[in-house]
Formats: sequence, C-alpha cells, structure tokens
Amino acid sequence: MKLTALVTGGSRGIGFAIATKLCQNGYDVAINGVRSEDRVQDALEELRATGSEAIYCQGDVSSADDRTAIIDKVRSEFGQLNVLVNNAGVAPKERKDPLQATEESYDRVMDINLKGPYFLTQLAARWMVEQKEEKANFDATIVTIGSISATIVSPNRGEYCISKAGLAMHNKVWAVRLAEYDIPVYEVRPGIIATDMTSGVTEKYDKLIADGLTVQRRWGQPEDVGKAVLSLADGDFPYSSGEVMMVDGGLSVQRL
Repeated sequence: MKLTALVTGGSRGIGFAIATKLCQNGYDVAINGVRSEDRVQDALEELRATGSEAIYCQGDVSSADDRTAIIDKVRSEFGQLNVLVNNAGVAPKERKDPLQATEESYDRVMDINLKGPYFLTQLAARWMVEQKEEKANFDATIVTIGSISATIVSPNRGEYCISKAGLAMHNKVWAVRLAEYDIPVYEVRPGIIATDMTSGVTEKYDKLIADGLTVQRRWGQPEDVGKAVLSLADGDFPYSSGEVMMVDGGLSVQRL
C-alpha cells in the first residue's frame, strides 16, 4: 500500500507545493482547506496528473468538528495516515501596532495557527499510535510548518509571531510525547516565501533582499519548502526528532 499524507492548507501556496512534491514521489495525498471542493478542482487534477491519488478534505482546522471530519475522511478514503503536515495558517487581516491590536484578531490567528494544529495533531497521533501498535514497522511522521516569525519580531503582526513561537514548542512537545512510539516530529521554518500572504509586500522585500537581508539573495519559493518536507517524510533525518529545518536563505544567520 502506498504511503499517505494529509497536508492542511494544501490547495495553494506552500501547502500545494508540499502536496505536489509528495505526490510526485509516490504518496497519496489528502489536501485540506476551507474553500468548497469545486473551487479546488484544478489543484486536485494537477496532483492526480502525477499518478498519485489526491482527495479533498474541506474543513476549518480551528473547529473541533471539522478536525474530526478531516481525519475521518482520510481514514475512510485511504485507511491509513503516514504523514501529517500542519501547514494551514493565516496572517492578521490587518497589520496593527500592538498598542491597537484587537482580541478578535488575536483569537482568530491563534485558533487557526496554533490551537488547530495542536488538536489535529492529537487526533492524527492517536491514530498513528494505533497503526504502530498493529504494525511495528508502520511509517509515521509529523511535520509542522512554522515561520522565522517564531523568533524574528514583526511588531505590526504580533499575534502571528506569537502563534508561530507557540508552534515551535508544539513541535518539541509532540516530539517528546511520541518518541516512545518511534514517530518523529519536525518543524520546517520558512523565511520570506513568494506566496499570496507576501504578495502585498513584494516591493518592500525585493529591496531588502537585494540589500542583503538574506544570505542567498532571492525570494524563497514554495517548492523550497516542499523539498524540505519530502526529505523529512521520507525519513532522511531519522535521528533528529524535535528539530527545526530552516528554509530561509540564511536570513536567520547572525552577521556583523
């Protein structure tokens, strides 16, 4: 049976690049998003053109009922889950000074970016443990897509940074808890990636990158993140559970 993966937020941007890379390398993939299924048909068709199976699990990861429905659909369609990729995330609808930030924005970002992945991981991990207990050599891996914002401050989107800092600990908590079952857990931490989320600040970052903000003077591409996730899913780093893979072009390297 082919290995299977669930990629939240997998119908576009970084999530779609991850799903594509997995499909190209033999995984059957379930992608998740909040849009209706008819609006992601092009993405599904592109994934299926690789020769792998691709299904859509509509749902909001911040909703307990939706999280259950997502896992239930993967179980009914694929019968197993080898890889969970927690990718779904949002930025604040408005960038605001912390002195003016609203609780509504904070709660929305936290619910989607932090609470959702934590409790979706709980559901997936319980199922993975069941599968491990039934079959000792069952392959299972959990990857969470974080951000350089876990440690690099953007004051006008403080709630986003705090959510990503929380995901950094989420990664370590699950790595420790699932170690006894030999289920590795990783965080991939992208830098400045060309996606819908960064489209509004392209000119700003074009200049910063040209002036040396990153060691490698180019934008990161969603495919850069996809390649990193594939290497973790494939087990290329079997003795590194709990670790962070930086995909930031050297932005976080301290320099004088």
